[in-house]
Amino acid sequence: MFKLNEIKELIKLVDETSVHELELESEGARLSIRKPGKTEVVSVQAAPQFVQAPAAQQAPQYVQAPADNAQAPAAGQAAAPDAASSSLHKIVSPMVGTFYKASSPDTAPFVSVGDRVDEKTTVCIIEAMKLMNELEAEVKGTIVEILAENGQLVEYGQPLFLVKSE
Repeated sequence: MFKLNEIKELIKLVDETSVHELELESEGARLSIRKPGKTEVVSVQAAPQFVQAPAAQQAPQYVQAPADNAQAPAAGQAAAPDAASSSLHKIVSPMVGTFYKASSPDTAPFVSVGDRVDEKTTVCIIEAMKLMNELEAEVKGTIVEILAENGQLVEYGQPLFLVKSE
């Protein structure tokens, strides 16, 4: 079984090296860490690049949900999403895991679009290795967009929320 501090250290190690994927097995537990390529991280900035990156690179499933959301505003205003998204704070996943909007399926989500948050507001849970990790907003502001779907696998560094900071 992997310990949380070991997982964090491995994520940091993968992030700081040229290794793009790491898979380990120990005592029946399996850990897989994948680092998205630089083009995926850069392509989050502009909707047209973001939409085309998955087809060319066969990116993981998480890329598809934000792309659908990014297409709607792009139809009416091509330059506006670029300017708006660059001024927004991104809350990113600190680890690989499963994204949950609420503490259980029958409770309300921690936050919704339009909700005001502060630095200590819990915005979601990331489950990794059967550990539930609460993620806090990090900034004071308003939730503008939720980029991940409930129950979806998220990657280390993947943007989960856009917040208009105050």
